[in-house]
Order: sequence, then structure tokens, then C-alpha cells
Amino acid sequence: MIVKKEMIAMLLAGGQGSRLGILTENMAKPAVSFGGRYRIIDFPLSNCINSGVDTVGVLTQYMPLRLNSHVGIGIPWDLDKNVGGVSVLSPYEKIENTEWYTGTANAIYQNLAYMESYHPDYVLILSGDHIYKMDYEAMLDFHKENGAEVTIAVMPVPMEEASRFGIMITDGDGRITDFEEKPVHPRSNLASMGIYIFTWKTLRDALIANADQSNLDFGKHVIPYCRDNGSPLYAYEFHGYWKDVGTLTSYWEANMELIDIVPEFNLYEEYWKIYTRSTSNVPQYFGPHSHAERSIIGEGTEIMGTVMNSVIGCNVVIGEGAVVRNSILMNGTVVGRGAQLEKVITAEDVQIGDGAVLGTGEERPNDTRPDIYRSGLVTLGEGTVVPPGVSVGRNVMISGITQAEDYPHGWLESGRTLVKEGETK
Repeated sequence: MIVKKEMIAMLLAGGQGSRLGILTENMAKPAVSFGGRYRIIDFPLSNCINSGVDTVGVLTQYMPLRLNSHVGIGIPWDLDKNVGGVSVLSPYEKIENTEWYTGTANAIYQNLAYMESYHPDYVLILSGDHIYKMDYEAMLDFHKENGAEVTIAVMPVPMEEASRFGIMITDGDGRITDFEEKPVHPRSNLASMGIYIFTWKTLRDALIANADQSNLDFGKHVIPYCRDNGSPLYAYEFHGYWKDVGTLTSYWEANMELIDIVPEFNLYEEYWKIYTRSTSNVPQYFGPHSHAERSIIGEGTEIMGTVMNSVIGCNVVIGEGAVVRNSILMNGTVVGRGAQLEKVITAEDVQIGDGAVLGTGEERPNDTRPDIYRSGLVTLGEGTVVPPGVSVGRNVMISGITQAEDYPHGWLESGRTLVKEGETK
């Protein structure tokens, strides 16, 4: 049967997300929890269905089990279609030249047959690890109106930050005349968002022509090839909220922005809903002496203590007398009675003992990865156990089932890393 789709989406969701540290030890970055009840991949998937894009290939590679389970057959996003819908596309063994995905464009190239089966006019390329709301149909209209063969979504950034991004230089009509990858002296402040619309023939020809490139990449190979071969390239300027949550600091900041009195990124808009797979069917419970202030609380969570300025996932338990401030607690976390948490990020299924104090004392750089574990955060890996009564400083990472003897004199000083290899709950 010949199936025809005007535009299909290819969602790159195979990245390790190493700058999120221990949070991505057991899962790809797009599968990391966000905003209490969501996962990061929910945002581009919801954008697709809200934009009328009903055929999405999700390209996975690194630690795909949790991500594959979450996406399933796409029911929460209305992507469980007989024709189209969502398809999880992992690397697979071929008769010859079997390989992992070695670059963003290489991953797309290895799925040419999937794309060809829908005879698309256009292909939308997305990243699975950004937080934003965007109407891809409006971007497609822009692409058509300008006779573009490649359209790159861009957003203005402060000029002093432009050197961190791929920068597009455009003429008065939005046509891209040049682009620079992280320039020292940028000539523009239009930063690429890593969102592309290609006319199908242009994309197919560029991928085939560059197939032998090592670590085939859109920014380094495919887009320059299109430019050099005369394809019209246009920049689609986006002015909404967009956040790359690629570091622990930006991840924490983006979650904290959700609980502002007037949040810049609103999860509650009826006209542009964010859909997700529900992890709990029971309501929250607040005990008689509990207190919650300016926080997001997930389904199935029991609060007996105090929660302030925090994002709490589903099925979390916060014991009597416990105080949680400025923190992100993912699904299944248990906080013991009387525990005190300040700027703590827990992965899923963490246990914090009674009376433990996390996020205290003088701030020092982390002793193993100061580039990751910083901003005064305490980060706990999936299944970690912190024993009762201990104190933990700032810029600390803990992973595994730890015992009281792992905390000299009941204290793990700021900047330390504590990993119990092979021991998780």
C-alpha cells in the first residue's frame, strides 16, 4: 500500500546527555523526568500532535529501555495510528556495514527507507531534549511561502552569548547567507535551535552524497552541502520560550521557572496541551501538619512535612517534619521524617533517611566533575540510599546504597563524590 504524508517528523532521542551527570546513568536524556509528571521527550511529541504532524520516527540509541517504554505505541499523544503514528527506530543489524548511529545526520541517513515509505514532501528534524512549545505547521507555511529547501528555526539570543551557538547570518528577507559554528566574534545573534524542515528530495540527495562522512552531522556536513549546491536556506525566527536543559544547572533552573507566580513557560494552557504517559492513578495526599507553597506536586504523592519552591514527581513520600526547599524530587523518592533538603535533585526511587540534612555548609567545587556538579546542588542517582542522621554539603553527587560509615563523623563535606559501585536499590 502506498502511503502519502505531506510532512513527517524525525525526532533525535538517542543522546547520552552526559552533562546531566548521574541523572542519565540509566536512561537517555529525553527520558529524564521534568516538571513533576512529564519526561523531556513529551514536549516535542506534544508539539507534533498539536501541530498536526501525525507521523513521527523516534531515533533511539543510548540506554533506550526507559524511553521506549514511555513512548510505547504513542497513545498519550494520539500517535497510535494505523497509518503513520509513532515508530521507535533503533540501530539494527544489516547484511553489511552494520554500525551505531554516529552523528545526527547519520541517524537520519540510516532510516532513509522508513522516510521513503511515506513519500513525504517535507521532513521535520527535531531534537528530543529541549523544552518549548512550537507550531511546526506555521514553520512549514513559512518554508513553502519562501520557496525554501531548508528552513532552520532560530531565536535571538543576547549578543554576548552568541558565541555558544551555531549562528545564522540572514538578509532582509530571512534568507541565510552564511552561518558560523560557535564564532568567537559573531556577526549575528540568531542562534540555531536544531530544528529543521527539509524538502524531501533535498534532504535525501544531501544524505546520500555525504554518506561516507565520519560522524555525519547536519551543521557540519548536510547544511553546508545544501548551501554549496544552491539550495535556498531560510531562517524561521521563533520568539517563544525554548530551553536546552543539557546541564544540571539549566535543568534545575528550567524546573524552578515552572513554579514562578507567572511562569514564562505555562504547563496549563488548554489550547496547547503537553501530553504524557500517566504513572499514577491515585491523587495526592496532604497530612494534617503538612504545608506546601509554590510547588508542583505529582499524582500519588504523600506529603506529611513541608514543601517550598520545589517540583515533586509522582508517588513521592515526604515524611512528617521533613522540609524540602528549592528541590526536584523525581518519581518514587522517599524523604524520611525530619529530613532537611535544600537545592537537591533526586533521580527516581531514591531513599533519604530520617533526620538527614542535604545541601548545607560552605560551597566548594566538586572533586571529580566541577563542570557538572555545581551551583550548590546535591545530586542523587537512581536508587540511591542516604542513611538516617547524616549531613551532606553542596556540589555533592551520591550514587548507590550508602551506609553510615561512608559519612565520616556523620558528614559528607561539600564538593565530594560518593559512589558505591554496583549497589543500587
